[in-house]
Amino acid sequence: MHILVVNDDGPPSNQSSPYIHSFVQSLQSAGHIVSVVLPHQQRSWIGKAHLIGAAVKPTYFRPGTLHKDDGTTHEFPHGMNEGDDDNYDGDEWILVDSTPASCVQIGLYHYFQDRGPIDLVVSGPNYGRNSTALFALSSGTIGGAMEAAVCGKPAIALSYAFSSRDHDPVVIAEASRHAVRLVEYLHKNWADGVDLYTVNVPLEPGVSQNKVLYTNMLDNRWSSGSCFRAVDASASANTPEKQEHDVRHQTVPAGEKAPSAVDGTSPLKRSRIQHKHFEWAPNFSDVYRSVEEGAPGNDGWAVKEGMTSVTPLRANFMHTPGIQGEITLPDNNTEPTFYSLVDSDDSYVQSLMERALQRRLGNGQCRAISSLADLPSRTTPIFQYREYERLDFEHVMMHTSTSLANAYIIRKALIRKHYLSNTVINWVTKHPDSVLAKHFKPGFDFELDYAEFLDDALLEAYELRDSLAKNETLPDEEKEWWILKPGMSDRGQGIRLFNSEDGLREIFEEWEVPDSDDESGSERPEPEDNEDDDDDNHGVVTSQLRHFIAQPYIDPPLLIPSSHNRKFHIRTYVLAVGSLKIYVFKEMLALFAAKPYCPPFEDEDEVTDLARHLTNTCFQENGRANPDSVRRFWNLEDYVPGLSDTWKQNVFDQICAVSGEIFEAAARGMMVHFQTLPNAFELFGVDFLVDKKGNAWLLELNAYPDFGQTGEDLKELVVGRLFEETVDVAVKPFFGLQEDGDVSKGTEMLKLVRDVDLGRKA
Repeated sequence: MHILVVNDDGPPSNQSSPYIHSFVQSLQSAGHIVSVVLPHQQRSWIGKAHLIGAAVKPTYFRPGTLHKDDGTTHEFPHGMNEGDDDNYDGDEWILVDSTPASCVQIGLYHYFQDRGPIDLVVSGPNYGRNSTALFALSSGTIGGAMEAAVCGKPAIALSYAFSSRDHDPVVIAEASRHAVRLVEYLHKNWADGVDLYTVNVPLEPGVSQNKVLYTNMLDNRWSSGSCFRAVDASASANTPEKQEHDVRHQTVPAGEKAPSAVDGTSPLKRSRIQHKHFEWAPNFSDVYRSVEEGAPGNDGWAVKEGMTSVTPLRANFMHTPGIQGEITLPDNNTEPTFYSLVDSDDSYVQSLMERALQRRLGNGQCRAISSLADLPSRTTPIFQYREYERLDFEHVMMHTSTSLANAYIIRKALIRKHYLSNTVINWVTKHPDSVLAKHFKPGFDFELDYAEFLDDALLEAYELRDSLAKNETLPDEEKEWWILKPGMSDRGQGIRLFNSEDGLREIFEEWEVPDSDDESGSERPEPEDNEDDDDDNHGVVTSQLRHFIAQPYIDPPLLIPSSHNRKFHIRTYVLAVGSLKIYVFKEMLALFAAKPYCPPFEDEDEVTDLARHLTNTCFQENGRANPDSVRRFWNLEDYVPGLSDTWKQNVFDQICAVSGEIFEAAARGMMVHFQTLPNAFELFGVDFLVDKKGNAWLLELNAYPDFGQTGEDLKELVVGRLFEETVDVAVKPFFGLQEDGDVSKGTEMLKLVRDVDLGRKA
């Protein structure tokens, strides 16, 4: 879950706010995303108030060591303060000079949008109990939860009922772990008619072993007189923190005098109204007496008996009737349905997949581990989402019914450029009516080590040689252009345009391998078939100068006037599951080139400016995507000259048809080079280019696509949602956690486009 934490005691302090840091750490250890907004100072007894008439100014708090007052407050967020540590990657909390209710408003609506929707608000843990109406009606802790409730969010007000000033870290840790389990239980089992729960946890050893009870709120009253103490008007007022400390422990503040006492030696003229100052000093004996005299079942009684009280409330301070009895929390030692091992080199991917598992799986269904050695046994159900080279395929092959992996072992029929071209050619030869015949430009692959052997390399590339020969007699605007791609490259490396054999030879001469005694000529291993290589060199490395593919260049492409007539391609995410269902993710991206498009025949000098022709994000500034170059496909304008206003739906329909067909072509026609597994799935990045007539052309497929090219603005909407849908469709059914409805038929966002039953079962 994504949990917003607020309180009324302010930032961590052994004096005034000793529990907040432990609780936040316990939430994070349980796998939750925690965002924190706190008052910058003590704001107890303020209820659901807001301070009007003044601007609310945030500062930024970096919590230090647990139970040590070494946290630091900064005027600006990390990165904007002089002297900030570039390597700091710890938590940063928001502090505001206002109330708990204001913290909720600001946290819900003005921060943390990049972390996804907030699922729950927890106000607390309060330094002290909030049982009975006398405490609850003034509680800033409950006020924060009440504010969340009236904002439409489920909320829990959490309080620790201490009995000792000795803040024992062991007892606090147990209370925090216990509170986290209870928070998870309540969120999962939220009762109808409840707006918020107020929870009181006795801060006593063994609290996690004691009962947890639904209670009502004891309706009590102040009976012993004023809750204020008159003090000498000339005495300095205590700070809010000091006054709150004294109230908690029922001590007499320094400087207190009898109400009738006045300093000074000179007689004063008596006024009808005496000049006094007042301090908040309620007599808690009223509360304790009402608890002793009240009937069992109320919140004060439960806390007195050492039990945790859970009081369901409406947002009008009335408890919800009919909810009663003991709560039995799930046993911490209960085995999960399966274990998960998420191990990605990309923090962008790591955090989103971990979050997807947390959001889409119920409490206790999945437990994260860091190594297969952590499994109770080799047959324990396990889901691996890892880098390809770190996947334990031996385990996957040995335990087909309990081990799920996020990649197939062999899939080069799809992800290698020259293999992909052969896959299409072989399939179309056998199935002339295949949709691939009209949505893929077949290429010609060849091997070449040195430019002088180009003639020999092209001997069997008849169509390419004929096209280049024909170009010699055509005017520039009618020549057919070709795009050259090294078969093993990625991120735009080595891609060139040409329309003559001489032009092709010049490209290879540019890449001639240096002499063997030149260090720059040493080879490096071939790269993995993914997009995560951060090499910014747009040439090719020596080891890639062997396999090449030449394909007809798609021209003219569809251009969007509002995007400055820059060329774009569509990044589609395709999910392949088992043996074999194919799903297309509806949320697609339009990735634009860095510069406006220029047809290659208009100025051949522009051909070398690949930023006009290639839409890879590595050609953007700093080699990464920027918001202007990555847009949601469905947000592109409906009206484009020459196309109908349904052109986007038409393109999506084509993409679905082509995606289903290419996977079936690989699975049935190239079985040696694409081998599916019943206990594996894989997410592919599939690229399409739309031409001026609205036809979608398949360009390539990428395993382990560079999800980071989506950028931060679309992170949650696109990749976050994709991973969550993948958990629903590929992970949960494998482990028998499928909910109502057959998700194998697809979801609103993952459209099933092909069901190829290859007869391989787990």
